[in-house]
Amino acid sequence: MQAKGEFEVKRTPQGELDMGGDARIGHMRFDKQFHGPLQASSVVHMLAVMSKVAGSGAYVAIERIEGTLEGRRGSFFAQHNGVMTRGKPTLDLTVVPDTGSDALTGLHGRIAIDIIDGKHYYTFDYGFDAD
Repeated sequence: MQAKGEFEVKRTPQGELDMGGDARIGHMRFDKQFHGPLQASSVVHMLAVMSKVAGSGAYVAIERIEGTLEGRRGSFFAQHNGVMTRGKPTLDLTVVPDTGSDALTGLHGRIAIDIIDGKHYYTFDYGFDAD
């Protein structure tokens, strides 16, 4: 199954971390509102590192999403693993296994994010364990 829609993001810096070395490490909180087949809100906590080379870095994050997916109410967690190599980004964003609750129990899948003209869009390819 696939769900596509738009979402808004509010970013709140949580400070920088000193882990030694030359890289900058920051902690961010994001609050999101999803629209379309996924009607939900989420909170994301992200750790990101930027290297001395322009356009290179990485981030990891955990996101809790709560709302409805095609009318099925519940919540689930997603894990982000993003890498940027000299300006070329890759993102692996997956549902954390066995974190779906209520009508989203058994949810699994991957989410793609596209940013076009400053707007954020998601494509959620998903299924349920019984599928």
